[in-house]
Amino acid sequence: MSDSEKESFARSSARIYMRLLGYVKPYWLPFGISILGFMIFASSQPAMAWMLKYFVDGLTQGAGGMFLGVPLIWGFPLFIIVVAFYQGAGSFLGNYYIAKVSLGVVHDLRTALFNNLLTLPNRYLDNHNSGHLVSRITFNVTMVTGAATDAIKVVFREGMTVIFLFAYLLWMNWQLTLVLMAILPVIGLMVNSTSKKFRKQSHKIQAAMGDVTHVTSETISGYRVVRSFGGEEYETRRFYQASEANRQRGLKMTRTGAVFTPTLQLVTFSAMAIVMFLVLFLRGDSTVGDLVSYITAAALLPKPIRQLSEVSANIQKGIAAAESIFEQLDEEPETDKGTTERERVSGEIEVRDLDFSYPNTDKNVLEGINFRVQPGQMVALVGRSGSGKSTLVSLIPRFYHHDKGHILLDGVDVEDFRLRNLRRHIALVTQHVTLFNDTIANNIAYGDLAGAPREAIERAVEAAYAKEFIDKMPQGLDTMVGENGVLLSGGQRQRLAIARALLKDAPVLILDEATSALDTESERHIQGALDRVMEGRTTLVIAHRLSTIEKADIIMVMDQGRIVERGSHAELIAQNGYYARLHSMQFRDEPAAEA
Repeated sequence: MSDSEKESFARSSARIYMRLLGYVKPYWLPFGISILGFMIFASSQPAMAWMLKYFVDGLTQGAGGMFLGVPLIWGFPLFIIVVAFYQGAGSFLGNYYIAKVSLGVVHDLRTALFNNLLTLPNRYLDNHNSGHLVSRITFNVTMVTGAATDAIKVVFREGMTVIFLFAYLLWMNWQLTLVLMAILPVIGLMVNSTSKKFRKQSHKIQAAMGDVTHVTSETISGYRVVRSFGGEEYETRRFYQASEANRQRGLKMTRTGAVFTPTLQLVTFSAMAIVMFLVLFLRGDSTVGDLVSYITAAALLPKPIRQLSEVSANIQKGIAAAESIFEQLDEEPETDKGTTERERVSGEIEVRDLDFSYPNTDKNVLEGINFRVQPGQMVALVGRSGSGKSTLVSLIPRFYHHDKGHILLDGVDVEDFRLRNLRRHIALVTQHVTLFNDTIANNIAYGDLAGAPREAIERAVEAAYAKEFIDKMPQGLDTMVGENGVLLSGGQRQRLAIARALLKDAPVLILDEATSALDTESERHIQGALDRVMEGRTTLVIAHRLSTIEKADIIMVMDQGRIVERGSHAELIAQNGYYARLHSMQFRDEPAAEA
């Protein structure tokens, strides 16, 4: 590593660490109490060596020796008890209050990460797998607190112990102590060299842990597919490989620490050996008690020095974890420069000269899109998969931002609306229903709808033809649905999603293959409900079923990101063009199936 790289590494580590310590600031009082506790604990260490001097000298003088003006036989045991109590009080204050700080920092970081997750743009969530995002909130945050609080605990407690012991040794014999201090630069070089290895290895461990979390979450969420397609062996192998990679990287880091610690001990004890030789060689007029006291104090040094050197590993793990956490926290949230807010809109939608391509790609997904929808009209979007239908409807609630063209809602560009206000005017039902591990009622009255009257929820349930199966549930609307509605059928989940959209009562309704999971009987019921709910609402429907499409006021046929035909069902059939061919291929068997 060149000098400039070393300097850049040190600057980056210091910057990240100082930012990390910013999360400790709100806990300055418990942090201060813990530091005071560690100072009390550290100051008790030389006292043990100091009292040994009087004990050993007392043994040579006989039972009549004195200790702090009290007969040695009473004074020494009492002093041991006082020191033990003093040290115990310091240890309690230090450990309890630093734990309070540590758990507070964990909570604050996890909350900040989760809240940030809710504001991130879609492109960020599209480009990062869920396992790695979850691993940040669980595993990485734990590593960070090791650097922010646990490392500080060791630095203060062991660092002050070393300072107090060195001060005592200098007071006892400064010449010998200077010889002992000569090892400190060597220790510094060793710690600096090992820190870089720890940082690099920590990055790899965190990535490997993210892979383990990712494989686990994918397997759990897709367990039905795994079992029905016999994927157990494949998933076992995939998890083993991810876990094995994590094990190997953890072992490599442990090996680095395992080599570093005994090497450091060898250097420390070599210096101690030299000091012992000098103590015996240059004894002078020192008493036996002086020598025992000095040697005891010197013998107490290797442990705190070793722990101080090992703290580098925790700090580097924490800095590596903090880098990934701050990378997410520094990500720009969803752009929301809009200032317009409307209490209610009529639902007129106009799209002018719209082009769109996904971030970091050159190919346009949508090109030259122009259309206008009057309030209350129903527009069906049809076309082959990949023609841009879902992308188009995703741009209306601003899940993605377009750079070219305009999308107007009641004459106002959607970019000019405040994001939250814009989305209040739009109800969305997609093919992939998301339900939470909560009651049916809470899943329908979710988010802004929380607190909706029970009667309103019941009306939405009835309109979505969900009442029939909800009444059969053990607790009715208060029945828990399991993770992502696992206890319900696909059609039942879809009807709850439609009930949620009905309860929202938004002027714009987007149905992205919303009836695809329903059987023919259920769809007939739902279609009746949708016919009622679409009255007075602008509805955009992406559908593959003829029964849905035929009712549309306008059908827009899309191909390769363009609108290639538009008109009513009868008009498009009469044109005998793209829609007629699509209709012939896709819907020729549907009437017979429905009959």
